[in-house]
Amino acid sequence: MELPDDISPDQAAELAGRGEIRLVDVRETYEWDEGRIAGARHLEMDQLSAEAESLTGDPPVVFYCRTGARSGVAAQAFRASGLEAHNMAGGLVAWVERGLPLEPEDGKVAIH
Repeated sequence: MELPDDISPDQAAELAGRGEIRLVDVRETYEWDEGRIAGARHLEMDQLSAEAESLTGDPPVVFYCRTGARSGVAAQAFRASGLEAHNMAGGLVAWVERGLPLEPEDGKVAIH
């Protein structure tokens, strides 16, 4: 399956639900604690290089952050290294705007 560099939150939710992508949250711990996508892996930006090996292979990785800026940088860097990586356009803000669920049930998008 060929995915574009940026995928929508709706597409990310559908693909993650089918196990066709791995979601990786690159936000800081306090942001993760406020609310996150169920099943996502948490790796702060400064951990990505050390964990790069664990992100190779299938299924492809889709990074997300609050608005898509940090995760866009992460996805671009991974692609430049020859890995299949994508960015969730609009980040967690766009995810919530589309009415998609967070965990915990009362989770929210952290404000900087």
